Amino acid sequence: MTTLAPETPLTISTSRAPLSSGHLPRWAPWALLGVSLLIAAAPFGLSAAASGSEFNIAGSLIVGALLYLVIIYVTSRIVEGSRKALDRFVTGIVTSAFLIAMVPLVSVGWTVISNGIARIDPLFFNSSMRGVLGEGGGALHAIIGTLMVTLAATVISVPIGLMTAVYLIEYGQGTRMSRIITFLVDVMTGIPSIVAGLFAYAVFALIFGPGVRMGIMGSVALSVLMIPVVVRSTEEMLRLVPNDLREASYALGVPKWLTIVKVVLPTSIAGITTGIMLAVSRVIGETAPLLLTAGFTDAMNYNLFSGRMQTLPVFTYSQYAYQGIPAEAYVDRAWASALTLIVIVMVLNLVARFVARVFAPKTGR
Repeated sequence: MTTLAPETPLTISTSRAPLSSGHLPRWAPWALLGVSLLIAAAPFGLSAAASGSEFNIAGSLIVGALLYLVIIYVTSRIVEGSRKALDRFVTGIVTSAFLIAMVPLVSVGWTVISNGIARIDPLFFNSSMRGVLGEGGGALHAIIGTLMVTLAATVISVPIGLMTAVYLIEYGQGTRMSRIITFLVDVMTGIPSIVAGLFAYAVFALIFGPGVRMGIMGSVALSVLMIPVVVRSTEEMLRLVPNDLREASYALGVPKWLTIVKVVLPTSIAGITTGIMLAVSRVIGETAPLLLTAGFTDAMNYNLFSGRMQTLPVFTYSQYAYQGIPAEAYVDRAWASALTLIVIVMVLNLVARFVARVFAPKTGR
């Protein structure tokens, strides 16, 4: 006869692991951050209440972040050990640096939006400043001028920059000519924008005489600033293309120029497009070279090769610098123009990302 052993009752432990187990709970860093901010805000709040001044938000955040780094390091060292404590400390420093870098961006964006949104209306986008004194008017002539001047500068600089980068990577590696070109590109990268404007003005003044102002002059000045950015970005993207792709194409008997066109450039098109948009964003907000070359006007001008042409950066500068009566109307137009310029740059970057996604090489399964 077999005797069955009594069953052992199943017990479920509901006790939590103690802090000495070597791991901080997930909520611990956030809780320590909140405590640090409260401790840092206390003296600033008491000081503001005693003096009747405003609460110093920036100072409390900075002190709270520094206090958090000390607390999280000490707490993690006690519970988790020195390696994990150092990891949390460095993570806190990197996160703080990122947030500090975001402060100017958020501040500028909020300031421009809050001040420029009041003047964003249909009149601002469908009329110019011709015959307008005081309130009213719009920036249609500046928007058209910005798009035309920037487009012409892109048409000039992108082919030159692409072909220069292709020569440096595919044909001229190690040659004396490539070293000279690389040196000149490095020098052009640091050229002040006003120097590019003076160069374009001098070139056209020698041909058409002093005092000439045309939209194409601004495009030439901006292309001088765009070319080194396009060359550098394209050069780095072409370097990332594996040599195995080139060698496989050569093994099939494909000529070098066709390999570059059909293999190398399509493989790096996403990065090249991003570099081109960085170059466009670099120059679309330039004011000094356009003041010298394109000038400013209150009327529409669709001809790059005849007459002055207004652009959004120059329009913003002129509206703020030469205020009339009432001054608020001119300041509002300046803020709205700056906001429009930011939106144009954002739209161009979104379009560039879409183009890069569409034309990027498709990955197989």
